[in-house]
Amino acid sequence: MDVFGLRRRLISAPILRAFRNAMPTMSQTEREALEAGTVWWDAELFSGRPDWSRLLATPVPTLTAEEQAFLDGPVEELCAMLDDWRITEELHDLPPEVWRFIKDKGFFGMIIPKRYGGLEFSALAHSNVVMKLASRSITGAVTVMVPNSLGPAELLPHYGTEEQKTHYLPRLARGEEVPCFALTGPEAGSDAASMPDTGVVCRGDFLGQRNVLGIRLNWNKRYITLGPVATMLGLAFKLFDPDHLLGTKEELGITVALIPTDTPGITIGRRHIPLDIPFQNGPNSGRDVFIPMDWIIGGSARVGQGWRMLMESLAAGRSISLPALSTGAGKLACRATGAYARIRKQFKTPIGRFEGVEEALARIAGSTYLMDAARAMTAGAVDQGEKPSVISAMIKYHLTELMRRAVNDALDIHGGSAVVLGPSNFMARVYQAIPISITVEGANIMTRSLIIFGQGAIRCHPFVLKELRAAADPDREKGLREFDRAFFGHLGLIVRNAARALWLGLTGARWASTPIHGPGRRYSQHLSRMSAAFALTADLAMAVVGSALKRKESLSARLGDVLSYLYLASAALKRFEDQGRPPEDVPLLQWACEESLSTIQDRLDAVLRNFPNRAVAGLLRLLVFPTGRYFRRPDDRLSHRVASLLLEPSAARDRLTVGIYVPKDASQAVGRLDATLVKVVAAEAVEKTLRAAIQAGTLTASDEATLLRDAVERGVIGKKDADTIREATAARGEAIQVDDFPPDYWRHEAEPPANLRAAVN
Repeated sequence: MDVFGLRRRLISAPILRAFRNAMPTMSQTEREALEAGTVWWDAELFSGRPDWSRLLATPVPTLTAEEQAFLDGPVEELCAMLDDWRITEELHDLPPEVWRFIKDKGFFGMIIPKRYGGLEFSALAHSNVVMKLASRSITGAVTVMVPNSLGPAELLPHYGTEEQKTHYLPRLARGEEVPCFALTGPEAGSDAASMPDTGVVCRGDFLGQRNVLGIRLNWNKRYITLGPVATMLGLAFKLFDPDHLLGTKEELGITVALIPTDTPGITIGRRHIPLDIPFQNGPNSGRDVFIPMDWIIGGSARVGQGWRMLMESLAAGRSISLPALSTGAGKLACRATGAYARIRKQFKTPIGRFEGVEEALARIAGSTYLMDAARAMTAGAVDQGEKPSVISAMIKYHLTELMRRAVNDALDIHGGSAVVLGPSNFMARVYQAIPISITVEGANIMTRSLIIFGQGAIRCHPFVLKELRAAADPDREKGLREFDRAFFGHLGLIVRNAARALWLGLTGARWASTPIHGPGRRYSQHLSRMSAAFALTADLAMAVVGSALKRKESLSARLGDVLSYLYLASAALKRFEDQGRPPEDVPLLQWACEESLSTIQDRLDAVLRNFPNRAVAGLLRLLVFPTGRYFRRPDDRLSHRVASLLLEPSAARDRLTVGIYVPKDASQAVGRLDATLVKVVAAEAVEKTLRAAIQAGTLTASDEATLLRDAVERGVIGKKDADTIREATAARGEAIQVDDFPPDYWRHEAEPPANLRAAVN
């Protein structure tokens, strides 16, 4: 017996037995969720030694000429059609002409291949469309994004039969069919294993044919976006075969079918009202609904594969829609709130110059920089063929949370103008939509506590999945060989990361290898250090806490935060490098990286303070923080520099907010702020001249009209300068006004909204 055989028998075999006994029980749905999708840069970060050259070599995501033309044409036109006040307050729906435009221009078919009549847009283009719409109308954005995310248009190209693709995809692309996907029910949201909706394989009559092999369905679903107006229902259910018509198994697993909503037995319920954001959403149910087997997506061959199909599709879809919506909201807050903070004055000073407001503006700008960087980098990865399941959970959670923070800060700055509803208030509906984004596609608490690290620890780790597969291998000898190889590789990784974390901590990571130069160099070195610290901490947490880590949700959540902010900061570095290191954007990069590094440090510290084994926690603290806590959050000077980027027109401000809808019409609230900002900035030089003249005694302080008249008469300023002041004052007055209504506005018994379903279908 060679030395490796002896090692396997004496060391690996007993460890493998213990490992098998300690392995947590895992349901089939959990296993399929874990194995869905792919890993990418997240695996590099989990290794403890990220290869920055690999990240920099990833192609810069770009739009094709066709995609850019769509954004400049139909998307711009659609944004101009979206009157959000009319949608939310009067119609409680998109108007019929908007529904027709969305269908006619192919918005429901952005991800459908061209050979079936779709637009076949890239993930980046899909993301940019949703982002632009979200900056104008959340209702419009949600209506467009859902059919292009988890639903028939996503599932059919990958899993449908050719007959299903040929029949349904052209109809979806033309808007002849309105799809929805029914997954969530009253008793089962994230816990798909508890889904009570069932299908039973049986024979029945269908469309005049007798003894057809099919499925009899019963279900009750809710929170189904587009459900009230859908013509085609994607349905997830548990399939059973008690009479063994398909084979020997009785329980066949979660299956997905595509069903016309006019099928007998289906009830389309009334509408939900999701926080006054009136996108179509509601319940539906079915009682004794009989469908043929070929209505299963992919046909009989896909029986029982529904959960894997959904998880793989969600890995891509969740990477795009909600991150795009969140980034659109952040960019809107940047552009409009920055303008407002320069226009609005208190104590004769723009409120954006007060340090408290500067701090909030810096958070808005820095958070948006992080969001946009992560959004674009992830969409680019999807376009390179990745289905980043762990990353999709990261950016869904963190971008919606960053959106929440940015929008809350924006409301604080706008004050009363953001509280008073009306056509001029462009932030209130975004604020109301935040909990919707937090809730859908995996509730944020669950995503943070259970998915990001829970899935990431297995999928992204270089050895854990190999160990699990080896332990489950029915060939005991082969399993032992594979486990031995993975286990000792894992052990070597822990030792290397322990040494690396200590060395980088003691040296401040100054000699960490990185191909990045310029302002991003030190940040990439610090992130390499924190990657090693994270990998070591994660490994010891899994080793010491074991299967109980699944129940230690707070520890898991904090470790997930560390992995997530390593990813977000990496995205910020890549964005800065891809854009040619623009000097004006250096404050944004610094804020994003310093905020990320301090968050990583805080979460690691919290893990160590709450680590169950105190001796291991002490050892980890010595290795991870050998010289103490090193990183600090952005200071006041940096916050001032970042906030200043939002307070006046500049190339940096344009780069940060590129891709949102800014109306050219000054009668529109956001367009009015943008135009007023230009006038106010132009007037400030003249105002400075007037103040100097008053201090010198040349002019006497008085009302504006008198002051300007005297200044012109005495030659302090010219007539053009006086007009510049007058225009800025008038524009400022218009820009800061809020809407008002008759005293009896809410007393009128309004007619119920017209039933728009006929116009929609």
